[in-house]
Amino acid sequence: MIKNMMKKVVFKLALLSGIVFLCSCSSVMSHTGGKEGVYPGTRASSNMLSSNTNWGTKSLVLLDLPFTAIVDTALLPWDMFRTDSSVKSRVEKSEKDSQATNDVIPPAQMPQ
Repeated sequence: MIKNMMKKVVFKLALLSGIVFLCSCSSVMSHTGGKEGVYPGTRASSNMLSSNTNWGTKSLVLLDLPFTAIVDTALLPWDMFRTDSSVKSRVEKSEKDSQATNDVIPPAQMPQ
């Protein structure tokens, strides 16, 4: 009896987690890239809803939005404390450091 009940609990848990992760596409896609801040999937979905896309895409995004918000909320601690080591962020940091150096010591003028 307990074994049968355990199987049902595990099955329901696996089914629920599968539904949440399959239905939170925006959140999963946003978290696989560089650091986007907090609630990146929800912001991406809301931007998609306000953009000039077709009604079919908007309906899928609207269906996905609550699940994306749930997953973004669950991943909020990760978003708050993770560091971004993507190529884009390293280039932006390098450009910012170069700009700070150029503000203090202007680059030499090229001879004409």
